[in-house]
Amino acid sequence: MGQNLSKLSALAVAKASKPGYYGDGGGLVLQVSASGSKSWLYRFNLAGRRHEMGLGGLNAVSLAEARNRARECRSQLQLGQDPLQARDAQRIDTKLKASRVLTFAQCAAAYIKAHRASWKNVKHCDQWTNTLATYAGPIIGDIPVAAVDTDLVVRVLMPIWEVKTETATRLRGRIESVLDWATVSKFRTGDNPARWRGHLENLLANPNKIAPVKNHPALPWQEIGEFVRDLERQDGVAACAVQFAILTACRSGEVRGAAWDEFDLQTQLWTIPAERMKAGKEHRVPLSGAALAILEALPRNCGLVFPGRKGTQLSDMSLTAVLRRMGRGDITVHGFRSTFRDWCSEAAGNAFPREVCEHALAHSLPDKVEAAYRRGDLLTKRIELMRAWAKYCMDDKATHP
Repeated sequence: MGQNLSKLSALAVAKASKPGYYGDGGGLVLQVSASGSKSWLYRFNLAGRRHEMGLGGLNAVSLAEARNRARECRSQLQLGQDPLQARDAQRIDTKLKASRVLTFAQCAAAYIKAHRASWKNVKHCDQWTNTLATYAGPIIGDIPVAAVDTDLVVRVLMPIWEVKTETATRLRGRIESVLDWATVSKFRTGDNPARWRGHLENLLANPNKIAPVKNHPALPWQEIGEFVRDLERQDGVAACAVQFAILTACRSGEVRGAAWDEFDLQTQLWTIPAERMKAGKEHRVPLSGAALAILEALPRNCGLVFPGRKGTQLSDMSLTAVLRRMGRGDITVHGFRSTFRDWCSEAAGNAFPREVCEHALAHSLPDKVEAAYRRGDLLTKRIELMRAWAKYCMDDKATHP
């Protein structure tokens, strides 16, 4: 076999210019591309299949070094090893060694940077950064990410698990995501020590039993007519925004961020762009006569429909303050969506199918098969629904649509 090796000389390698392959023997090949660049390949057969393995470009790997690398590959084959798999394993090992100096805080920063573009607003990004820095940072921030284990995760979570349960559960999920990122990025191996099911659930109390999830306090649908009449007596843009939120069954943020260019008053439609929707999908809202009347009575001093001071967007607390002035601190603006949904089920249930009501709230249908067959937004039926809802809200004598 020795006579079949070292066929190329350094001068021949330097002069090779015609695109093609120049064999040195023993599987080592010099490849010259159409552009004139030169690189080394190692060709071998394994399990009846032919493989090619790049050994580097000529500018970085000399003829002598290429022969050494080819010799190592032949030795691996004689031991029954796949040179390609051996190289990949070596690369993973190198990355894992590097992870000894890559801290959890560095991985957290990298995760946030990678996902920042997909998050809806700056506030969400800040929440990720602040919770990880405040609670995880002092304990595991400077620790190599490969060394983060269950004991350390529990040490982070335990102090706030029972006193700040909601924050703690979000923190756990964020730590889990960062560690998943580190694992996929080959900076750590093994199971995720921050996972809940089958792991931390055995070490920490059930968060739902410590602090049961509470729905937004909602006004009973039977009381909405009287409430709207009281609301109409309130002054200010914020009061108009609350009434508009009730009549459209939209979220507070969708109403507070409403811009005039989203409305087509001729077709009586409000089109909320995808980037302002929780589900990230454009939502068309039919406008009842009562909703249109609110819009027509408002001045157009800036781009926002319901501007706060100096033309800025109203805060969520501004709408809450309206309820408190009315002596209704027991309910929330978001709760009016529940009021609407309860009215749909109990008072209008025979008139409008469930999927129409869910579309009106911009909810995704839970049944994926059902959702696949109903790709439209059921606008025509939702126009009727919102008119019926407005009639019920504005007419104290009405009990049915």
